[in-house]
Amino acid sequence: MWRALRSRNACKTCALGMGGQAGGMVNERGNFPEVCKKSVQAMAADMRGRLGEGFFDEFPNDRLARLSPRELEAAGRITRPMFCEAGGDRYREVSWDRALGLAADVLRGAPADETFFYASGRSSNEAGFLLQLFARLYGTNNVNNCSYFCHQASGVGLRQAIGTGTGTVDLAALDASDLVFLIGANPASNHPRLMRTLMDLKRRGGRVVVINPIRELGLVRFAVPSDVRSLLFGTRIADQYLQPHIGGDIALLSAIAKGVIELGGTDSRFIAEHTEGHEAWRAVLDGLDWPTLVGESGVPEPEIRAAAQAYADSKAAVFCWTMGITHHTHGVANVHAIANLALLRGMLGRPGAGLLPLRGHSNVQGMGTVGVSPVPSEAFLRGLERRFGVTMPTSTGMDTLACVRAAEAKRVRVAVHLGGNLFGSCPDAGMAERALRSVDLTVFLSTTLNTGHARGRGTASLILPVLARDEESQPTTQESMFSFVRFSEGGRARFEGPRSEVEVIAELMRRALRERLPPGLADATDHKAIRAHIAAVIPELEALGSIDRTRQEFQIPGRAVSSPRVGTPTGRAAFKGVALPTHEIPANDLTGQGSSPAPGIALRLATIRSEGQFNTVVYEDHDVYRGQVRRDIVMMSRADMERLGVREDDAVEVASQAGSMVARAREIEIRPGNAAMYCPEANALVPASADPHSKTPAFKNVAVRIRRSTRLDVLPASAHARAAKGLGHARSR
Repeated sequence: MWRALRSRNACKTCALGMGGQAGGMVNERGNFPEVCKKSVQAMAADMRGRLGEGFFDEFPNDRLARLSPRELEAAGRITRPMFCEAGGDRYREVSWDRALGLAADVLRGAPADETFFYASGRSSNEAGFLLQLFARLYGTNNVNNCSYFCHQASGVGLRQAIGTGTGTVDLAALDASDLVFLIGANPASNHPRLMRTLMDLKRRGGRVVVINPIRELGLVRFAVPSDVRSLLFGTRIADQYLQPHIGGDIALLSAIAKGVIELGGTDSRFIAEHTEGHEAWRAVLDGLDWPTLVGESGVPEPEIRAAAQAYADSKAAVFCWTMGITHHTHGVANVHAIANLALLRGMLGRPGAGLLPLRGHSNVQGMGTVGVSPVPSEAFLRGLERRFGVTMPTSTGMDTLACVRAAEAKRVRVAVHLGGNLFGSCPDAGMAERALRSVDLTVFLSTTLNTGHARGRGTASLILPVLARDEESQPTTQESMFSFVRFSEGGRARFEGPRSEVEVIAELMRRALRERLPPGLADATDHKAIRAHIAAVIPELEALGSIDRTRQEFQIPGRAVSSPRVGTPTGRAAFKGVALPTHEIPANDLTGQGSSPAPGIALRLATIRSEGQFNTVVYEDHDVYRGQVRRDIVMMSRADMERLGVREDDAVEVASQAGSMVARAREIEIRPGNAAMYCPEANALVPASADPHSKTPAFKNVAVRIRRSTRLDVLPASAHARAAKGLGHARSR
C-alpha cells in the first residue's frame, strides 16, 4: 500500500488532486504527506484479489441484483471479459477476441444516433479524448460524462456569469484567503484533504462560514491526520454554521447580499468598471423583504447578518460549493446566487479570492476539457476536422439524462460505458433500470463490479476488464479541480487479463470503423501520440505535446482568474437576477401502499453520501461522522420525529412522486422540515426532474411524505439491509 500510494500517479478519488511527478501523497503545492482514507480505500479496492472462479455460477443475474454496492465492490477485480447474452440468466467468460468482435458487430449494424458513449471521471485524458473521437467518427455527438449528474450546473452557471465553466482559483489562492464559504458541501467526508487547507486558514486568523442543512460533525471540528497538533486536539473549522432549509440557498445568499449592502460593504468601483446587469439584479433583490428571506431560508435574521458582517470584513473570500447547490431544479440559479455575492464585493481577479466548485472525481474536469461533451465548441470540432481530415457530425448530442430517456423510449441500440456506474448515478432507479435494460447491447469497461452490471445492464451486456491508473504500461494525464494537469507514470499490472482503457477503445474503434478509420489513427494505442493530437486540437493543452519529454506538469493557462476582466463577450462579469424557487408539497396520499392510518408529514429530502463512500462506490456501511452503522435509514430532526410520533429505529414509509421505501428513523441535527437518506440506495425516491439549463437532476431536493409503518418484516437487523418497495420486494442478504 505504501509503495502504491507513493508512486508517481494521480490520486484515484477526488479532484482536489495529489500525486504525479512530485511523487505520491504530494499536492500541487508540494505539500507532503497528502493522503486521505478515500485514497487508501480506492487503492485497496484495486489491490484486492480477483473475482473467484465460478462467481457468476453462484450469482446469476437475479442474485447479483440483490447484492449491495458494498458487496459488489468487495467481490474482487474483474480479470476476464464477461458476456450475458439476450435472454441469458448470468454472465459467462468469453475471450477478448470474441468480446471485441461482438461489440464491433453490433456497432456496425446500429444507426449512430441510436447509440451513446458515457465516461467516468476516473479515466484518463487520453482515454476520454479517444472515446469522444471514436463516437464522432462513428457519427454521433451522444457522448457525455458523469458531470451531467453532478457539477454541470456549476459549469453552465459560471459560464453565463464569468465566461468560464471552471473555478477561478488555484490551490495557492486558498493559502492567501481570509474567508471561505462552504456551501452545500461536506469536504470532511468527500474532500478530506481540503480540511488541512482550512486548518491552515484558521491558524493564520481566517474564518470559515458553513452553509448546510445538516450540522456535520467534521465541519464543526476536524482532526487532520498529517498534523500532530490537530490529530491530538482537533481543529475547530466552522466559525459560523448556517442551516438553511433544503432549497433555501437562494433566499439565504440573497439575504447575505442584502446585509452586505446595508453595511455599505459593496465594491462600487469594481461593479461599475467590471460587471454588467447589476441594476437589474438589485431590482430583484430590493423586491425581497427580510421576513420573506428569513422564512424561505429558515435561518434566523441575526445569523444571516453575522455572516454578512464576516463577508463585509473580508479582504479575500473564496466561495466553495458542491452538489448541495447543483442538485436542484434551480441548480444554475443557485450558482448565479453565489457568483452574485462574489461580484458584490469584487472577489474576482483578486489574490486569495474567487469561485471554486469542489469537483468529485479525480479527472471529471479533464473529461470536459478533452471534449467528452454532447455539445463541444465549434473550435474543438473544427480542430478535430483539421487534425484528422474528417467531417464531424453536426447534430446536437444528448446529455446523460436524455440518453437514459431515449433508452426508455427504446431508441438506443448500443451504450458504451467507460468506467463509472450510470445506473447507480441515475434518478428514479426504477425508471433507470427499465430504460437501460432495453438497450440492445451495453459495453462496460470496468475494474470491479457495481450495481450497473446487475441492474443497469442491457438486453445483452459485455464487461471488459481494464487496468487501474497505476497499472497502465504507458503514462496518462489527469486534471485537478484547480485546472492543474498531472502526469501519471502507471506501473506494473496486478493481474493478467485486464487491458488498458486506451487499448480497448482503440481496438473497438478499429473493428467498428474499419475503412473509415483516419490514417492518423492507425496506431491509436500510443498514449504519446494521443497527447500530441490533444495538444494540436486544444490550444490550452498545448503543453501536453511535450510533457513526455519535459515531465513538466502545468496549470492550464487562463483558468485561474488574475484580472477582473473575464471571458464573457463583453469582458464583464454578469450579475444574474434569481427569483426564489417555489416548493411543491407532495399529496397527502403516499405513492406506495402502507398500513398506518397516520397521514404522515411532508418534508424536503436530500440524498447524501457517507464517509465510507466515494460517489456510488460504498466501501463500508459505517458512517463514522454521523454515527451510523447501516444505510437503510432516513435521518430527521428530533422535532419532526416527535411530530411523526416515532422513536429511533422505528419503521417509517418514505414516499415521493417516484416511489416509496421503508426505512428506519434516525435522529440527526438537521433543520426541521428536512430529511436525508443515503444514495444510491435512495435514488428510487428521486424523480427524474432536472434543472432545465444544465440537465442536472434534483437529488438534493425531493418532496417526500413520511409516515409510520408497521412493516418491520422488511427491515432485518443486518447492517446490509435494504428496503426498496418502490422497486419491488424488500431485499436482504
